[in-house]
Amino acid sequence: MQLVVARIGRAHGIKGEVTVEVRTDEPELRLGPGAVLATDPPGRGPLRIESGKVHSGRLLLRFEGVHDRNAAEALRNVLLIAEVDPDELPDEPDEFYDHQLMDLDVVLADGTPVGRITEISHLPSQDLFIVERPDGSEVLVPFVEEIVTEIDLEEQRAVITPPPGLLDDAEAVVASSRDAADGDDA
Repeated sequence: MQLVVARIGRAHGIKGEVTVEVRTDEPELRLGPGAVLATDPPGRGPLRIESGKVHSGRLLLRFEGVHDRNAAEALRNVLLIAEVDPDELPDEPDEFYDHQLMDLDVVLADGTPVGRITEISHLPSQDLFIVERPDGSEVLVPFVEEIVTEIDLEEQRAVITPPPGLLDDAEAVVASSRDAADGDDA
């Protein structure tokens, strides 16, 4: 099975190094020297990591055959993909690979269906579930423990406790109107 483990950013310096946006909890395992990674788009790879280091809080990588700034810049926005055993699981019990979460049913704590996870977006600030609702619309659910209270892989479901307005814009308007009527002046 293939997992996206990083996205190549801008060139760093003149000797072919690039910054990378890490998308794995195990960069030392997936992005170490000697690792061979597939790419998206496929025509840019495979790429073999020659060296890596952390500089000013960012991971810098150099790939075999990429030894100048122009070649490094040509790799910008390429996704790096590692081949992973599908039975491999993260070390921590509350960590999950994207493939484990895809297509999970999303339900409220009382069992009310919300939809199904169709995509996971990895933003710098947080991860989001893109949930397709039964009517075909989508809702973005932040993957934080205050909202996603349980992931049950055996039952193939994610239980959420959404704050007012997350699932229904009208609910947010009603809640804010009610707060204003109650005299809550912030």
